[in-house]
Amino acid sequence: MCGIVGYIGREEAAPILLDGLKRLEYRGYDSAGMAVYDPEEGLTVAKAKGRLSVLSELTEGGKTVRGTMGVGHTRWATHGVPSDVNSHPQVSQSGRIAVVHNGIIENYMALKEFLVANGVDFVSETDTEVVAQLIEYFYEGDLLQAVGRVLHRIEGAYALGILCADEPDKVVAVRKDSPLILGYGQDCAYLASDVTAVIRYTREVSYMEDGEIAVLTRGGVRVYNALMQPVVKEHHTVDWDIDAAEKGGYEHFMFKEIMEQPDALRKTISPRIRDGEIVLEGLSLSPEQIRDIRNIHIIACGSSYHVGMVGKYNLEKLLRIPVEVTVASEFRYMDPIVDGRTLAIVISQSGETLDTMAALREARSLGAHILSIVNVVGSSIARESEDVLYTWAGPEIAVATTKAYSTQLVVLDMLGLYFARVLGTVTREEHDRVIGELLTLPDKVARVLTQTEQIQYYASQYFNHDSVFFIGRNLDYAMGLEGSLKLKEISYIHSEAYASGELKHGTISLIEDGTLVVALGTYGPLFEKAMSNILEVKSRGADVLGLTTEDHREQMAQVVDGVITVPETHPMLLPSLSVVPLQLFAYYVALQRGCDIDKPRNLAKSVTVE
Repeated sequence: MCGIVGYIGREEAAPILLDGLKRLEYRGYDSAGMAVYDPEEGLTVAKAKGRLSVLSELTEGGKTVRGTMGVGHTRWATHGVPSDVNSHPQVSQSGRIAVVHNGIIENYMALKEFLVANGVDFVSETDTEVVAQLIEYFYEGDLLQAVGRVLHRIEGAYALGILCADEPDKVVAVRKDSPLILGYGQDCAYLASDVTAVIRYTREVSYMEDGEIAVLTRGGVRVYNALMQPVVKEHHTVDWDIDAAEKGGYEHFMFKEIMEQPDALRKTISPRIRDGEIVLEGLSLSPEQIRDIRNIHIIACGSSYHVGMVGKYNLEKLLRIPVEVTVASEFRYMDPIVDGRTLAIVISQSGETLDTMAALREARSLGAHILSIVNVVGSSIARESEDVLYTWAGPEIAVATTKAYSTQLVVLDMLGLYFARVLGTVTREEHDRVIGELLTLPDKVARVLTQTEQIQYYASQYFNHDSVFFIGRNLDYAMGLEGSLKLKEISYIHSEAYASGELKHGTISLIEDGTLVVALGTYGPLFEKAMSNILEVKSRGADVLGLTTEDHREQMAQVVDGVITVPETHPMLLPSLSVVPLQLFAYYVALQRGCDIDKPRNLAKSVTVE
């Protein structure tokens, strides 16, 4: 959840660390800090509770913290309240060792008791300080050896950046179940939890694997496995431009990324349709293996889980194979029915979500074939999957996902259509119709985006509601889940989504005069039933904002208080259109309420703790 940046080279480190941390603000944090080494001043630590701007002001933009090697960190509190003392870096008792850490040390209390019994004084409430103190306890003049001894004693998930004042020519990095990348430059090297932090300085990176230890020096990077054997790392070239990680004149990253969706969809769809057929390059599943699939598990968290909910409707209709969608954090604990004829589709924007990774490993251990849908090339989930389909959405900075969600959705649609052709469960006419609509989808999303002024008006009418309900049936219900999540996560309004038929089983008791209901009625076969449910809530005093297709606009407008439309398309692709106005509505409501849209409270972009 936190952010790590490290640098060793010829330039002043502090400004580089601050710049990298700024590009990691989207990950979420409540404090920030850095440790920098200078031969004359020694190891200097600066850290502060609050936004990165507080740290920047404290150090005058890094000018007061001198040195050409250092590590920086943005922290989300897990052990100990947000405070200057609990902020990272954490240092050892002598001040010689400084550590930044993402993740959780699960056995920190036992280790802390051991160290206290041996005369070590602790100043913070964090699990991270245990790592710094333990490294010093084992340090006998060789930092790498001391770190190795510590790794045999700590349990949990961690990414570590480590400095030692006695060895001022290296930065040590460690990874287990929390992402770290290595960056290569001329007479310098970089460390980061996300490539976004270092893209301004280098495009040449490597992805650390679990159990690896890296030693960064001005002359290069050496990597070792858990047995301290040298590892040769593959170098990757980052092929997107730094402008993709900048706001480009937009007020917020979220709005920029909403507006980028037509282009993101083109990049995701166009290369995969050739001569009227879906082409999934690199997919290892043979037609025989596809025909042998007896059940599908879709595993994901948050918005990716909602992609799976849409996918369940579409895949079961296309393939006639049972599809179960499971929240990743529950998958390991539900004794899932998985075997060698199970396809596990794992969906994650970052490819680093810890719960999703753990579920992937559980499914794989039970014999399932793992196919992942991710956005980040070289991410942990991608590397641990037998097959991976990249969304090619480009970097997504806002915590609330938009274009990553949309591209995941169409990748899952294309996968379903490809499987249906292999299985013979779709007619040629239907297949060609979906292909045609897929190719026009980016332009239709662009049409939806022309309604921003109207959606902003509705947001101005409804932003002061304390509770909102989203209702719909079938694909509209699945889409309501995502619309509700978008609203609650960035506007802090209580919001829930319900299958419309469930209203009468309890939820309708919450509808009273002035309650806002967002009613989705894009799915043509159930439009009349959707209208009946709208009348149910209207008769109990609800204000209703409707969402439907252009063909049904007039009919819905007769009974709702406001209506938003999307173009007609094939039913299975309707969610790709209907999600866009829901994203915009959430954005403008949050804007009206003065919320921190790109960095909503208590949330992080990449959730790397359980």
